[in-house]
Amino acid sequence: MSDFTQKLRPGKPDGPSTLLQQRTQSNISVDELAHHLLSYDGFLDRQLRILPLLEQEPLFNKMNQANLSRIEVFKLALARAKRLRRLVDENGWDIYDYKMAETLIDDVSPYYLHMHMFVTTIKEQASDSQKSHYLPLIESFRIIGAYAQTELGHGSNVQGLELEARWDPSTKEFILHSPTLTASKWWNGSLGRIANHAIVVAQLLLPSSSGQDSSPEYASYGPHPFIVQVRDMSTHQPFDGIVIGDIGPKLGYATIDNAYMLFDNFRVPHSALLSKYCQVDYESGAYSKPATQGILYGTMTFVRSLIVHQARLALARAVTIAVRYTSIRRQFTHRDDRDGPEVSVLSYPTVQIRVLPLLATTYALHYTGLAMQETYKDTRQHVERGELHTLAHMHSMSSGLKSLCTNIVADGIETCRRALGGHGYGGASGFTRLGPDYLSRVTVEGDNWMITQQVASYLIKRMTGVVMNMDDDNHDELGQSFKLFLDMKQSKQSPIPCDIYASDRAIVDAFQQRATILTYDIYEARVLEKRPWTEIMIQLHKTSSAQSQAIIVNSFFNALNTENTLPGPTKSTLWDLYRLFAFYTMESVGYDFLRSGAISHCHVEKLASRVQELMGKIRPHAVNLVDSWKIPDFLLDSALGRYDGNVYEDLFNRAHKFNPLNQVTFNPNYWEDEIVKGISDKWSSQLAKL
Repeated sequence: MSDFTQKLRPGKPDGPSTLLQQRTQSNISVDELAHHLLSYDGFLDRQLRILPLLEQEPLFNKMNQANLSRIEVFKLALARAKRLRRLVDENGWDIYDYKMAETLIDDVSPYYLHMHMFVTTIKEQASDSQKSHYLPLIESFRIIGAYAQTELGHGSNVQGLELEARWDPSTKEFILHSPTLTASKWWNGSLGRIANHAIVVAQLLLPSSSGQDSSPEYASYGPHPFIVQVRDMSTHQPFDGIVIGDIGPKLGYATIDNAYMLFDNFRVPHSALLSKYCQVDYESGAYSKPATQGILYGTMTFVRSLIVHQARLALARAVTIAVRYTSIRRQFTHRDDRDGPEVSVLSYPTVQIRVLPLLATTYALHYTGLAMQETYKDTRQHVERGELHTLAHMHSMSSGLKSLCTNIVADGIETCRRALGGHGYGGASGFTRLGPDYLSRVTVEGDNWMITQQVASYLIKRMTGVVMNMDDDNHDELGQSFKLFLDMKQSKQSPIPCDIYASDRAIVDAFQQRATILTYDIYEARVLEKRPWTEIMIQLHKTSSAQSQAIIVNSFFNALNTENTLPGPTKSTLWDLYRLFAFYTMESVGYDFLRSGAISHCHVEKLASRVQELMGKIRPHAVNLVDSWKIPDFLLDSALGRYDGNVYEDLFNRAHKFNPLNQVTFNPNYWEDEIVKGISDKWSSQLAKL
């Protein structure tokens, strides 16, 4: 029987012609804006060079991966990871080439933790002799590592970890032991089935009594990192005294073998303790502590800063799909023009308000991510020189931004998906993995509500220092803002509202003024009124979010204010995106801005109309603004968001030609055991196992 569907085409206007019209109506140069956004580290050239190599590899074809079982997905991910590593050798790629390929393939590889947290911890926390031994093995994949910190009973509360590392002075070894079920390591990626080594974070227990007592008392020195071989290098089986496995299905990340791991009095040598900053003397067992405990959390801070940096591209994927599809999709005529053509969905303000502020957010997060990376690099350089005064600021900044940015992106991805209507629920939308996979970010490396307490604690400490004139960092913007507020408060002056519609700099000032006053509120509640910490936790979270929003707005402003290479029309549109992000955010928390005196009541009342006005200005450029992220179809894997606009053809072909379920003929008769026509015995036996 002939397939008459091959002759059919979508109704007019079709996707390609619509996107062409959208692209030509905008005066934004996509290539120039893309160069501005992504050329700083060779990103665009690297993507252009590596993408064709991946596209020609059958193993990396994504068409039917959604139809695979968990075990099949993991096997495919490991096969891809191995092939990718061979491509590194064959093409002489560096680490940035590897990470580009990893991003484009869009699997969180079974090697992912090896290449990120494991190697980073060794570089940052191992002694020189440990690094010289392990780094060549890590970089050549002769050993494969994971990072095992989180436990079944404790995640964000690192100090509460239960796994013990007890020093045995008689054998000069550490004894790793899980005293309870909740001491089981849990969620540790790459460890369940793949890694043979792990950075294991455990409570360091040292004898508190001198001499060679047969059963000395032990004292805890807090969580410390140890490098531990956990599997035999030949058989790949766990050693006696270690139980390891994969924790099972998850909401996303089927390609990662998140692990559980328990120890039963498992002995590791003295050299297992990573000893760049802290040591246990081999002979005496005496402990040398680091200058600050925060140094030991360097890996966590690195990962948080990386999450902040990566946030904008995750959201950009979702927004790219949403903008392209809602530009193509047409529904209904205007109520005031019943005889007119159907209207592009993105032309409806009720769709714009969901999508266009998120488009602005991708740019806001981009500049913030760059600022976060620079802060991290600067801080690491200070630490390498033994200068630790910037650690607290970086830890606070990375914690607050990790919380806020991942909340924004996780919610934003889902908002974009819903804006697509019914097709957003389909497997060809590009969201079936993007959304569930990204959701892990809101809890990984610290629950987003919990870690904001760390930010609030830092802010209270800084405010206390300024109040007492003991703040060593009062020369920075935060200290200056606190001091200005306190001077005005002491002189009984009311805050002066910022004229946010007259000056883009005033927008930055308004966000910081609001954050400063919220900081003083929690300082007053905690330090002056001595209120219980738990009683003010909601205020602490709100203050952290306010300070992080101020950082984002400030980063966006500084980037545009110092940019001199973009054409005028493009620069003007970026300023509109800046204002849209700021005003949309202000409107969502207008009461706080009004109460703090950062903006006037009149300005608050105008926010909604200003947001709609800005969306109208940005709408003609929306397609070019998402095109500027240069996200290839290979990565998007979306029928709805494809660059050429052939949305409906791709949707239909994926269902009609490539859906394996349509290749099976089923028996619908309930009185017959046969499930699939012609192979009843096979299916009956499989069903019996369920």
